[in-house]
Amino acid sequence: MSSLSDRIEAYLMHLLLHSKDGCVEVRRAEVADRFACVPSQVTYVLATRFTPERGFFVESRRGGGGYIRIVARHPRPEATGLHAVWQRLGRSLTPGQAEGLLRSLEQAGLLTRGEVALVRQTVRQEADWAEPPLCDLLRAAMIKGMLVMLSSSPGGRDRIG
Repeated sequence: MSSLSDRIEAYLMHLLLHSKDGCVEVRRAEVADRFACVPSQVTYVLATRFTPERGFFVESRRGGGGYIRIVARHPRPEATGLHAVWQRLGRSLTPGQAEGLLRSLEQAGLLTRGEVALVRQTVRQEADWAEPPLCDLLRAAMIKGMLVMLSSSPGGRDRIG
């Protein structure tokens, strides 16, 4: 018999596979009720199985009308540009490494000046409060997630997959 985490993952994957745009919104409590578990079990599955490294971006909004949005981004082997950068990024980035990466992405024309400013400010605001090594892990994960989202922006620049 499969574990609870496996069953939750399979359910969410089923929803993604049957979505028209590779995106699904669910409520954590409803998924937990469906599997008779606590909401933190759903959070665990999202954190360990739906990661940028596996081709997913997870957005969470808390509160009464809260939801979890899972976006499936399946990189193609033939993709280049941001996809190649995304694949090479490690699990952690120092502030200097992040800044160098952002500068090189802008110079290569893979990100606009505005996109670089957005990533830089968001990462500073959200990752720099933590102590090393957590801040370096957060910085890398945030940049990976933002590269996935920027690659599928409304401008039609599907650069990661």
